[in-house]
Amino acid sequence: MPKINVLPKHLAELIAAGEVVERPASAVKELLENSIDAGADSVTVEIKNGGISYIRITDNGCGIAREDIRNAFVSHATSKIASPEDLNGIITLGFRGEALASVSAVAKVEVMTRTPEEQSGTRYVIENGEEKLLDDAGCPKGTTIIVRDLFSKTPARMKFLKKDVTEANAVAAVVDRIALSHPEVSVRFIREGKQTLITSGKGDLLTCIREVFGKEFSSGLIPAEYSSGAVKVSGFVSKPSESRPNRNMQFFFLNGRLIKTATGSAALSEGYKSSVMVGKFPSCVLNIEINPSLVDVNVHPAKTEVRFSDERVIFNAIFYACKNALSAGDAPKQIKEISKDFYKAPEKPPEQLKITAVPSPKNDFWQHIPKSEPEVKVTQYEPKPVSDNKSHVTAAVAFKSPEPEIVIEEKIEDILLNSQPKVEIAEPVAPEVPVSEEKTGFCEEKFLLVGEAFKAYIICQYENKLIFIDKHAAHERIIYEKLKRESGERTPQILLLPVTVTLSKEEYSAVLENIELINQAGFEVEDFGSGCIIVRECPMELSADDVESVISEIAGRFIDKRQDVMFEKLDWIFHSVACRSAIKAGDFTSRIEMERFAKQVLSMPDIRYCPHGRPVLIEMTQRELEKNFGRV
Repeated sequence: MPKINVLPKHLAELIAAGEVVERPASAVKELLENSIDAGADSVTVEIKNGGISYIRITDNGCGIAREDIRNAFVSHATSKIASPEDLNGIITLGFRGEALASVSAVAKVEVMTRTPEEQSGTRYVIENGEEKLLDDAGCPKGTTIIVRDLFSKTPARMKFLKKDVTEANAVAAVVDRIALSHPEVSVRFIREGKQTLITSGKGDLLTCIREVFGKEFSSGLIPAEYSSGAVKVSGFVSKPSESRPNRNMQFFFLNGRLIKTATGSAALSEGYKSSVMVGKFPSCVLNIEINPSLVDVNVHPAKTEVRFSDERVIFNAIFYACKNALSAGDAPKQIKEISKDFYKAPEKPPEQLKITAVPSPKNDFWQHIPKSEPEVKVTQYEPKPVSDNKSHVTAAVAFKSPEPEIVIEEKIEDILLNSQPKVEIAEPVAPEVPVSEEKTGFCEEKFLLVGEAFKAYIICQYENKLIFIDKHAAHERIIYEKLKRESGERTPQILLLPVTVTLSKEEYSAVLENIELINQAGFEVEDFGSGCIIVRECPMELSADDVESVISEIAGRFIDKRQDVMFEKLDWIFHSVACRSAIKAGDFTSRIEMERFAKQVLSMPDIRYCPHGRPVLIEMTQRELEKNFGRV
């Protein structure tokens, strides 16, 4: 049996640090939560090289006393709890006492802090778990923590970090969430020497959302609030028209702490069940206030997973908050009630009012046209044999002056009956689809179009079979094959007005990592900064109205399938574009278009399934049909 050894303190700290500090964003999260717990109303975060080489967090909180500075970097040392009973009523963001110890175990940390009671501040330096300096320092009230060379002594962890821009975007996502969870705190974020975010700290959540995600996103939100017993839900939810293809813009906060809750997402979806399309999801920024004794936050070191004593209470609170918000904030705009004084009679005595009667029309109306009117002369063309089509009239209209008169050579009814129509409106003809019997085996003489069912399925007869074609699935597959065949060689359409897409920081980072791949698929996408990208070109088949939703869907896919190879990612982009571009069930299709389309599908034997795997057509032979009717 192997011998059991007690791990050295330094090695144990490295293991514990791995649970708390996974990347620079994890360190920033822990340190920001400490600043909030210290009562700061202004916090500044600065990073370089994605936070790997430099992180600086400055706050104006209560500071750390000199006699406590060493204990602050000891594992499981905290001022938040003192007894087991305190775990049942945690109201602070941090409580484990592992943040500073974990960060200092894998980096070089320098702290400058001063409490309001102290005359001079304290400077403390600790590198990879070993104390290096403790001295006086001149500094303002509050705390400044500088973290350098994260994971420099743990190369195994360093090699799993991503590019600097990706790590920086992850840090930006953490800063965004902290700002949203505490709108009363002014948060400033400096990235590579450039300020990318600053919130006012006025306590107005909608203003904070606008400062974090921009005006376009915030303008699509409506207020939501509901309280019942010990639970209160407040914040904002998106209008149904602003729904997104994924849940990446759903933010739930529990007593000011960002959490991941499947219950909250399910309640939100249920609240929008009859308001959004299938496959669309609402956005939200909701804060759940609950008695701390009814929730357990001591579940995971990251403190993002919690357990509620009663999930149903949380579900109901979020559900009814959404329902109330939709009924009040998304109701159709009503016409303003007209004031009773809007239409008002002239303020004159009755005897001064003159009533002028409207003259009745004269019997011979055509002979009494006012002198100022120009003459209108209707001249009939030579009568021709009566045609079956009597819906068109061709007439010559001439204007003469100065003596107005009107000449009617024949009654209008006779013109309608006897005139040969000169203008014919032809029915739109679908583009010709080359169908070669030699290459495809398709014979037009055996084809007969029957019609369309439910504006979704084209019904036709071919040989001794009855064929039902799903027009959306078939069109989607045709476009998909065309996009793949012309990949990298297609000419995209230039958008008249470039489309700006607001993304979560994770989506934003995923798009920037794969921007060349997206451009290869027929887009022209550029970084617009602060979680936004701008689209200047898109594939010809795609409508400009669908660009934003397609980009959001692609970004969400990149997050969920990070391990997919480039070919699979490109294939998914083609899937998304084809699905958005294809004709939809319920769209009107003329008979000629149906006939041309059905012939094209039947002449392409490889078009039998859509990109999502659904069948394009189903067949029923004459024998099967007769068997159902009992004929055979």
